[in-house]
Amino acid sequence: MTSLFEFSSAWVIAQMGDDTALNIIFMFLIIALLVVLFIFFITFGRLYIQALSSGIRISVFAFIGMWLRKVSPRIIIDCLIMAVKAGVKDVQSNKLEAHYMAKGNVRRVVQSLVAAHKANIDLNFDQAAAIDLAGRDVLDAVRTSVLPKVIDCPSPGQARTTIDAVAGDGIQLRARARVTVRTNLARLVGGATEETIIARVGEGIVTTIGSATTHKDVLANPDMMSRMVLEKGLDSGTSFEILSIDIADVDVGENIGAKLQAEQAEADKRVAQAMAEKKRALAVAQEQENIAGIALNRAKLVLAEAEVPKAISEALRQGNLGVMDYYRLKNLQADTSMRQSIGDEDDGSHEDPIE
Repeated sequence: MTSLFEFSSAWVIAQMGDDTALNIIFMFLIIALLVVLFIFFITFGRLYIQALSSGIRISVFAFIGMWLRKVSPRIIIDCLIMAVKAGVKDVQSNKLEAHYMAKGNVRRVVQSLVAAHKANIDLNFDQAAAIDLAGRDVLDAVRTSVLPKVIDCPSPGQARTTIDAVAGDGIQLRARARVTVRTNLARLVGGATEETIIARVGEGIVTTIGSATTHKDVLANPDMMSRMVLEKGLDSGTSFEILSIDIADVDVGENIGAKLQAEQAEADKRVAQAMAEKKRALAVAQEQENIAGIALNRAKLVLAEAEVPKAISEALRQGNLGVMDYYRLKNLQADTSMRQSIGDEDDGSHEDPIE
């Protein structure tokens, strides 16, 4: 097409005079410019007129640049108009385009700047853009700075509905608190969230109840918990500033001290029973050992008595024992056996008859 246009131009110049050719080229340029302007006004004319009528000076090439960078001109123009009408001077087209290409919420950022400007809160575009890109809701943060937020402690979504702690006398107390906070925009990026506030307040309440001598002291002065928690500066390093801590409710729970003592006594009883059982088992084992020892001694006695006839026969063979001596020994054994049997009968005769 370019070569054909050049050939046509050369042929026209050759056929006509120089002035006529220049006029034709000039007309072609004007027509091309009009076509470009026509396409621009069809595409961006309404936005351009809307920007000019709102006091925003923006060039045609800025719209073309947005189109080339795939930035939505509608969002940029609407946000510029919103900022200009609200009197915010820190908003510029280049910053809005950069935040849009960084996948940020441009409308949310400008709305937060307008809200901060109306509430006389020191917040510039760079801070708002950083908060938005960090994943925090910058508009909600500005609203919380204007209207403080109340946080329930513990959170309603948790399994436990109260903060439980034990006083010095062993009585359990169950408390619920409400924390009024305000967003600190300067610490919003990198600051801890609501979960940290809830955890720190719960820790402070548990410490206060645990350090009390009796549970009656806490019930008489529940505000001592809020005072001690506020004095610790629990909002340091968080995105919020604690305004007040109100103890909503304090209930008396179980007697944990008595319960622990009863469990300890039961454990001691079981230990004593185990020790007694151990001693009984040792005694039974000792008894069995003694019975075995007696049986062993009796076996040794039987073996020793078995050696007596052998010794007598050996004495008879060697002539150390005569026949008469042997008979006298036998008579003595028989007499001893008879005496033993008579003694056993006498012992049985003295017992009371069984009726």
